Amino acid sequence: MKKLELHATLEVYDNKEELAANDVSLMELAIKARHRAYAPYSNFTVGCALLLDNGEIVTGNNQENAAYPSGLCAERVAIFAAGAQYPGVAVLKMAITASPKDDSFHKPVPPCGACRQSIAEYENNQDNDIELYFMGAAGKVLKSHSLRDLLPLVFDKKYL
Repeated sequence: MKKLELHATLEVYDNKEELAANDVSLMELAIKARHRAYAPYSNFTVGCALLLDNGEIVTGNNQENAAYPSGLCAERVAIFAAGAQYPGVAVLKMAITASPKDDSFHKPVPPCGACRQSIAEYENNQDNDIELYFMGAAGKVLKSHSLRDLLPLVFDKKYL
């Protein structure tokens, strides 16, 4: 038997103000998107903002439905919208913020497993890393230089 060790390195910022100015702006757009989320069942809101290679910014937020699991996470709303509106344009950065509606959660919230898989599909297809920034309502921000840091053993087309 052998062991396989996987390592990921994330950058930790004490707050969003420590980010570069353009990254602060992207996170602010994600926060605005979070406040527009439709989350009447979980009361847990998520916002996402993507910076595309053409300079466009696409936002998304979670959209719940009484018939679980018919809703969709903010990250997938944003990345699918980007793919539909700007096919073939690479996603450079993704900012994510998540918290209950009362803004009480201040720990960084990474994308769920389904979102990680969807982001991986875009990252693999564009053959370009996507920087991910994620936070709660406030407080620390974590930065990943690639989705592979969060999902190192990604399932992709090479397995099909």
